[in-house]
Amino acid sequence: MSKTVPSTPSATKPMAPYSVATEANGLIFISGQVAIDPTTGERAPDDIVAQTRRVLDNIGVVLGDVSLGYGDVVKTTIFLADIAHFGAVNEVYATYFDDEPPARTTVQAGALPGGFLIEIEAVVAR
Repeated sequence: MSKTVPSTPSATKPMAPYSVATEANGLIFISGQVAIDPTTGERAPDDIVAQTRRVLDNIGVVLGDVSLGYGDVVKTTIFLADIAHFGAVNEVYATYFDDEPPARTTVQAGALPGGFLIEIEAVVAR
């Protein structure tokens, strides 16, 4: 198995000792993204719709850095601070993954880093 850490200069910088993305055997694993604007470092408002958009945009930034797109995403995992946000997240999510959405798991987490409302990780096929 060959493992590499692709360059992701446009992405939000990690808040702990991990890579934004790791590639192995044609799969790219994007670490959980939270609602921080990678260009300004500002946090999105404490609103599930705004945070969901920011998180999915952040995934898009990483995808762009590795020359791929949303259509290449094969699996996502969504972590919610409150499962009651499930419907609102689905509405936003559907605008990013409309035709053939990836496999997905959604869970309510006990708490998310920084008090964020949502975190999403993704697996992408090259």
